[in-house]
Amino acid sequence: MLVKRVASAAILIPIVAAVVYLGSYPFLGVILLVACLACIEYAALVRLRGLTPSRGVLILLVVLCVLEAQWPTEARLRALVAGVPALLLTIEVFYKNRTQALMTWGVGVAGTLYIGGLLGHFIRLRALEHGMEWMILALVSTWVCDTGAYFVGVRWGRRRFFPAISPKKTWEGALGGLVSGVATVVVLGVWLLQLPVWQGLLLGLCVVLGATFGDLAESVIKRQAGVKDSGHLIPGHGGMLDRIDSLLFVVPIVYYFAILVG
Repeated sequence: MLVKRVASAAILIPIVAAVVYLGSYPFLGVILLVACLACIEYAALVRLRGLTPSRGVLILLVVLCVLEAQWPTEARLRALVAGVPALLLTIEVFYKNRTQALMTWGVGVAGTLYIGGLLGHFIRLRALEHGMEWMILALVSTWVCDTGAYFVGVRWGRRRFFPAISPKKTWEGALGGLVSGVATVVVLGVWLLQLPVWQGLLLGLCVVLGATFGDLAESVIKRQAGVKDSGHLIPGHGGMLDRIDSLLFVVPIVYYFAILVG
């Protein structure tokens, strides 16, 4: 498992680094691809609970959310995104009061906001002044936090951390993630963005909390579906949702922090 994780990371990290550096349309294209793959996995997960939102419609709406982030002044895109709940509920009309219609509508809205709404912040963060540096900070600190939690948990983990949701996570691993994640944010914040150390510490704490609960939040979906991974797309890592779950929470946190500090 560890060999597969390292091999996958060795392939993916240079690709991610290249598109983050390029920004613009290459970055948008990769985010759209990630969005589509995550939608397919999400739709498969909720189908295991007997809920059947249209995968095509879900992908379309998530793509619109990402495009609205790319072109936020485009009123037509904003209007379409605003109409997501109404559109999904209207679709249920044509199924003539099918069983679990309300639940299906709910997971459709939730999936659109969870995947599309949060992924849109990747576009917004990269578009900021020094957006590349902020994105590097978000990505690297999340990866280091996850890695620190994994290795400390494997070596010293004893006390379970939310065992009903994620049985292998431990408090010791969470502490390892906290120390490694905060330290990474402080170093990168000072080096790349000239952040005061106290701001780096504050952001680091927020990033670690976001990474931890982003992972646990996706685990809730998987536990409800009765599966270990969201898919098998990335050897050693599972599916696309498994790979981006922490980042879906971290990137919005970094974006709004960046806005607050100017």
